Amino acid sequence: MSREVQPIFILPEGTQRTTGRNAQRTNIMAAKLVAETVRTTLGPKGMDKMIVDSMGDVTVTNDGVTILEEMQIEHPSAKMIVEVAKTQEDEVGDGTTTAVVIAGELLKNAEVLLDQEVHPTVIARGYRLAEAKAQEILRSIAEDVKITDRDILKKIAMTAMTGKGAENAKETLADMTIKAIESVAEEIDGKMIIEKEHIQIEKKVGASVEESELVKGVILDKERVHSGMPMSIKNARIALVDSAVEIKNTEIDAKIQITDPSQMQAFIDQEEKMLRAKVDKIVNSGANVVICQKGIDDIAQHFLAKKGIYAVRRAKQSDMEALSRATGGKIVTNLDDLSADDLGKAGVVEEVKVGDEEMTYVKECKNPKSVTMLIRGGTTHVVDEVKRAITDAVGDVIAALKIGKVVAGAGAPELELAKELRKYAETLSGREQLAVQAFANAMEVIPRTLAENAGIDPIDSLTELKSAHDKKQKWAGIDVFSGKVMDAWERGVIEPLKIKTQAISSASEVAVMILRIDDVIAGSGKSGGGMPPGMPPGGMGGMPPGMEM
Repeated sequence: MSREVQPIFILPEGTQRTTGRNAQRTNIMAAKLVAETVRTTLGPKGMDKMIVDSMGDVTVTNDGVTILEEMQIEHPSAKMIVEVAKTQEDEVGDGTTTAVVIAGELLKNAEVLLDQEVHPTVIARGYRLAEAKAQEILRSIAEDVKITDRDILKKIAMTAMTGKGAENAKETLADMTIKAIESVAEEIDGKMIIEKEHIQIEKKVGASVEESELVKGVILDKERVHSGMPMSIKNARIALVDSAVEIKNTEIDAKIQITDPSQMQAFIDQEEKMLRAKVDKIVNSGANVVICQKGIDDIAQHFLAKKGIYAVRRAKQSDMEALSRATGGKIVTNLDDLSADDLGKAGVVEEVKVGDEEMTYVKECKNPKSVTMLIRGGTTHVVDEVKRAITDAVGDVIAALKIGKVVAGAGAPELELAKELRKYAETLSGREQLAVQAFANAMEVIPRTLAENAGIDPIDSLTELKSAHDKKQKWAGIDVFSGKVMDAWERGVIEPLKIKTQAISSASEVAVMILRIDDVIAGSGKSGGGMPPGMPPGGMGGMPPGMEM
């Protein structure tokens, strides 16, 4: 008597499950699509993307991480690739496209090995070996850089801005960037300490990019609180106050009974007297500028204006901290303690109309440890993109100085890596050798993409580049304007070593992680059957429409 076997369901209804080779194919496909999206933005001839969100806001950018974040990617493996870009942005501030493109290429090359029945863990082991060797090779070819090498630093800043919206004014902006970094750099126990946060980047629409300026101090998006106050104060002595110049309300419910109009007047007079006392404390300290983090009462504003003091209220905490670093003043929480020693100093504090808004400039500080770059541009989109370019430039120069090592760009270090990794692969026995070769080939995606984006034949240019590297020209890179081989170092295409080391380590880590996944179980969500957003139709195994192999 035959018994029918009852099928066993261990997963809830509506769960999508893809296993084995199918799961790997889908994950690799998703990762490759992300890399393809940003690939065309790489290099000086890279194009921009326009992203319109659900609210209709438009972003026009060439910046890898901005594109990927704005796209709101939902596919789980694709999200892992976006994480690579985010890490790169946090660690270095630039090279996000490079990192994503390398991750995509590592997976693409791994797929060929998977088709040849090489086991994913073997590929993973080979990739790890290759990554460790790549770091070693990069460190050995890198050149030293110090804060006194102004010329090299300027070239790093200009390389970071090439291909971005700021290109036409990159000389001016690179100069500004270096001056800003020189101001905020501090040497503590023989180590260079440079904090990105100490360089504020403000943007205002109007004027041209060339009219961007570096302020040796801080720009506050605030106006003076009273029209009777002076517009400008020279030799400013600044009180930084973190308490309200107002009468405190009682913490407990108090009832004040007034039976006679004269008592009312006495009450008002007393309030006024208390405010006058607060203002007198500020005057007695010798301050002629007050930047207050809290409110300033109307009557106090009047008294301050009478004394010719320039006051700003409700300043942001970050601005207060920046002011403290720029002017050398201390932030005072209690006005009773305010003394001449607490005051910060600046050459000029003035109210300036920028575009259609009033802003307070605290500038010409003596030895500011916090500076502000004011970025200008014709439209909102231009200003935003220039700000992104400047942020990349600042990040690159700081990354170069922190480690003190730089490499040339233009695809030179990647080709040198590919050459050395192939030599290394020959020393290995076993199947890992294939994975190391695949890793070496993946490095070539950077020069190849640079050539493709510039409309140059990638095969011809790669052949020429390889032969130059075989002749020991380690900085031979591609000149995207002529299509010829150039010495990238001579031509001033210089990048911090950290961009390359970080991009390669994050890219190989995520590639290994995606390769080791052989089972994707996508929950159905609480609402019952259905697929998680971003999954291709037809379950995890299906391809997105238009992507049939």
